[in-house]
Formats: sequence, C-alpha cells, structure tokens
Amino acid sequence: MKRKIAVVTTSRADYSHLYWPLHDLSRHPEVDLQLIVMGSHLSPEFGATVGEIERDGLAIAARIECLLSSDTDVGMAKTIGVATLSLADCLGQMRPGLLLLIADRYEMLAPAAVALALRIPIAHIEGGEISEGAIDDAVRNALTKMSHIHFTSTFAARDRVIVLGEEEWRVHRAGAPSIDHLRRDTLHTREQVEQQLQIDLQQAITVVVYHPVTIARDTTREADELFAALQQIAGRIIFCYPNADAGSRELIERTRQFQQQRPDAHVFVNLPALTYWSLLKNVDLMVGNSSSGIMETPSFALPTVNVGLRQQGRERARNILDAAPAQADILAKIAIARSPQFCQSLQGMQNPYGDGHAAEKIVNVLTSVPLGEELLMKKSR
Repeated sequence: MKRKIAVVTTSRADYSHLYWPLHDLSRHPEVDLQLIVMGSHLSPEFGATVGEIERDGLAIAARIECLLSSDTDVGMAKTIGVATLSLADCLGQMRPGLLLLIADRYEMLAPAAVALALRIPIAHIEGGEISEGAIDDAVRNALTKMSHIHFTSTFAARDRVIVLGEEEWRVHRAGAPSIDHLRRDTLHTREQVEQQLQIDLQQAITVVVYHPVTIARDTTREADELFAALQQIAGRIIFCYPNADAGSRELIERTRQFQQQRPDAHVFVNLPALTYWSLLKNVDLMVGNSSSGIMETPSFALPTVNVGLRQQGRERARNILDAAPAQADILAKIAIARSPQFCQSLQGMQNPYGDGHAAEKIVNVLTSVPLGEELLMKKSR
C-alpha cells in the first residue's frame, strides 16, 4: 500500500515554496500524492494560478472554492468557514495518512481544524518563525500546536517550536523549501528575463512586494508613506501583487494609480517562481514587507528595505535594513541599501533560511515517520 499524503496549497506564494516537495512526493514510488488546491489559486482576480500547477504537470485531486470576493476582515473570516465546510467533505472522503500544510496563511486554519476532527496527522512547514505585525503570527503558532511533525526553516525556529511544548523528535530543521529553486533550477539569464517581462533590466531596478498589515485595524495605514517614498526614487520599479488579504484591493488600486503617474513602473499579478527568482538575481533593490524579502533575498545578497510592522521579529540576514513606515526613514534606508559600501559588505553572506536541500529532508521524514496513534498522541513536555 502506498502512503497517501495530502498537501494543501492556497496561493502563488506557498506553491513556490511547495514546488520541490510536491515534485519529489509525486515521483516517490511509495507515495500516493493528493494535491488540494484552494483560495486565490482559483481566483481570476489574483491570476488563476492553478494554471501554473497544471502546466507543471502535477495532478490535482481536489479544487476547493472558498475565497470570497471581498476586501474586508469579515470576508477573510467567512473564507475560513467556507473552506472548512468544503474540506470536511473532501478530507472525509480522501482520508490521507498525512496532511502537509505550510506557513501561516489564515485559510490554512481550515484544513488543520478539519484534519484534527478527522484524526489525520498534520505535518507543518515553516513553524517557529515570528511576524508580529500580521495575524500570520498567531496562525503559525496555532498550526504548530495542531501539527504532529514540524519542518522549520532555521535552527532558532526549531528551538521556538520545542519551547512551545513539542517533542524534539517531531521537530526537524529542514530549511525553507523555496531556496531549493536556487540549487535545483537553472535560473534565467538577464536577457531571458528581459524578454519574458518585456523590461530593460540594465538600469537601476527596484522590486516592490508589499502586503496589507493584517494585525492593524486599518491594514493599509502604512501605504501612504511607502508610495510617497517610492515617488522620490529614481530608476524602474517593478510591483508584484499583494496577498489576498483585507485591504489588498486598495493596495492594488494604489499601485495602478502609481503606475499611471510613473511610465517606468510595471505591475505583475503573478510571476512564475523561476522567473521571480531570476528577477531577484538581476535587480538592485527590494522594498516592501513580504517574507520573501526576509527569507529569499539573502541568497542573492540583494539589499532589501523592510518597511513597517509586518515582519517585526523575524530573523534577518545582514542584507535587510528595517525602515519605519515614514517617508524620510524609507528614503534614508534606500540610500544606504544602494550605497557601494553596503553592497560590498554583503559579499560572501549566507542565507540563514537554508541551503537548498529542504525538500529531500521533508520527503525523507514524511515517507518514514510511523503513522497511527503514536504520531497522533503528543506527550506533554
């Protein structure tokens, strides 16, 4: 009998992290992979990224329509409810031996809650991290306590999961699986990226990835200062769409307005993972508040200005400069990030989030850990 392992993906961001674990699980002779696709993957507004999964040749076992066409916190809460109802039927019929979840998106609470009720063991990737300016922080900790196997990105994150009361044998430092792209893929050349995006990358390029600050009642309250600062900087600016959180539509509208005022600004709803990584290799600066700016840019020693509250508390490599959500401070940190002295100081740096071998570590554990009551019954420490 093959081991049935279900994996949930809800967005472009987590799919880029799950790509190599999914790739390896789908080809494992002893695994029956059941891929569940939901959330913004199925939304045309956010690029219908389910198409990317299909183009990658992965079989989709279930599609869960749950994302409300909303821009409010109430819409987020209802999305969790709709997803829970649909997943109860899906997982109740599927009955996998393991359910693999990743990270900290609010909608991941739905499959975790359903699996708990159905006595399906949960494995969780990227627990133990900190992002105090987003509800993601509470979601991540909740998923940790509901899970039975843990794969952390850093050693410090592993320690935090153990401090939460998890038994040490359950907690594995694997690294962030998104970094596996750097080792296992051949990145596009600058000329190839220019052709794909129809953008000249030979001048100064700033990539902006900015999401709503979901811990705040006004999730876009920091945006005015960010856009004011971006108006003052020279060079081409490339925006990537925000996550599907409360306030995302407002940020998208602000971005489109900015683009109309700046002919050298470009907006992309979605970029395939390999294109995105190749872009990071060929730009000069990232600005925003995305976890990508914290976890992935160190692999390229890319100067990054992290703005505001959202990523407060997360471990940082030395390429990260934190800026208050104020125009003057954002501009000051951008000036430092663009300075030859700062760029030179990043030579030889390492990424604390892994070495590109996460998927193989994750798959080895998922395919060998004993299932049953021993895995389900967690002992207090």
